[in-house]
Amino acid sequence: MLSNSVGGEIVEARLTALDAIVDGLLDDDMTGLSRDNLVEFFQRFETVLRKATAVGHRAIVEAVERRVPEDLGCRSINDFLVGTLRISGADAARRVKGARKVGTWHAADGGEMDQELPTTAAALRDGAIGPDHVAAVAKTIRKVPRMVGFDEISVAEKILADAARSVTPEEVAKIGAHLLAYLNPDGDVPDEKERTRRRGLRIGKQGADLMTPISGLLDPEARALLEPVLAKLARPGMNNPDDPESPSGDVESESLDRDALAKAAARDTRTAVQRNHDALKVALRHVLSSGVLGSHRGLPVTAILTMSVTQLEHETGVVSTASGGLVPIRDALRMAENAHPVLAIFDHHGRPLHLGRAKRLASADQRLALIAASGGCTRPGCDAPATLTAVHHIIEWRDGGPTDITNEDLACDGCHALVHDGPGGWETRVASADTEYPGRTEWIPPPHIDPEQKPRVNHRHHLGDLLSAALAHYRARREAERREHRRRWQREPADSADSADSADDP
Repeated sequence: MLSNSVGGEIVEARLTALDAIVDGLLDDDMTGLSRDNLVEFFQRFETVLRKATAVGHRAIVEAVERRVPEDLGCRSINDFLVGTLRISGADAARRVKGARKVGTWHAADGGEMDQELPTTAAALRDGAIGPDHVAAVAKTIRKVPRMVGFDEISVAEKILADAARSVTPEEVAKIGAHLLAYLNPDGDVPDEKERTRRRGLRIGKQGADLMTPISGLLDPEARALLEPVLAKLARPGMNNPDDPESPSGDVESESLDRDALAKAAARDTRTAVQRNHDALKVALRHVLSSGVLGSHRGLPVTAILTMSVTQLEHETGVVSTASGGLVPIRDALRMAENAHPVLAIFDHHGRPLHLGRAKRLASADQRLALIAASGGCTRPGCDAPATLTAVHHIIEWRDGGPTDITNEDLACDGCHALVHDGPGGWETRVASADTEYPGRTEWIPPPHIDPEQKPRVNHRHHLGDLLSAALAHYRARREAERREHRRRWQREPADSADSADSADDP
């Protein structure tokens, strides 16, 4: 019994109470819970389970530091957990890795050591994130090159941990992949000669079923050219060879029957890779039969690239495409030689200047400005690139919202459908001037996602700006702490001398 050990009585009492509570929940009748009550149960119970994970990490740290596995003849802490808890080796390894990343370990003198992922550890203790979030953050930080400074790594971990509080582990991994591109824009990207050597498209032998396997590697420029083609021709419902009534050709065509497209999309059971295949087939057919793709002759550069003046001046780093891809700056500049330049002008908050319109549909200029400003879908956590989005009225057109650049932003079809007045609906609004991100589109989640309904903005397409701002804030805070430390250090000797003089006085 735990109560037989020093300090064990309190832990014994808590475990007994926990057993009783869980047993009570097992016996409770949940059929009487309302829909909202059931949602709240899921949220609160998940929070408890996540906090329990942090408690498990504390126990692992204690067992390792006191050499409990060795005392019991186990080869490692993993071996101890497998044998004691009857869990899989993979589960044991995951728990130990989590403890090493976010657990509080101690030095030889008993003092607490700095946690490897301190902000992530705090989020886990709060119950805001789970073990899979921790693993996603740790995997990204592990890939940061050694040449990156401590400040940048600390800020990157904070960005990922803060994002993990409101997105899934899979989305954390996606954010991490793009964050790595900003942290190390050139270090892990092969040079141009290496990319040239590795590029290739392999077409295998045609099988008995007449299908042909393909594989290979596309260089950044080839991918940037292919993505807008697929975005244009691979939309659900379009160019479906299994559906005779599926619209064919260009989804942006003025003659396209929108109702027919919506019905075809509802019938479309193809996977994304199947739609890509069918789109590529249509594109090749256009090229071979007429030499025209959409409204342009031949195969021009149709990618939209967004880069900063600093990147242009120094010719370093990576830029993003409207399709969500990343292109090294030198490839982007080479592509720009064959493209019509578009200049977008923004205010000091990074938002486009006024572009108004009296019609409901946004103009091409407005859409270009939004692509450059927002980069993709603006719903928090969504990584849909700009080519897969529509222009969304922040204040709905039917409610008097103007087709004005200040009342527009981008939203993919799936996220756009989430904005409604019914149960589970999201709301959108423009962030006011006194908020942290003025002018950005705020999304207000429904209560089943966030009971407090705190407004959120999507940083997924603005990681470079977020990283720069967070790094500046972090360094300013550290400098203020240093100044305060120096001020106290300089004052303490004088204070000590004054105390000594007072002690000598009669």
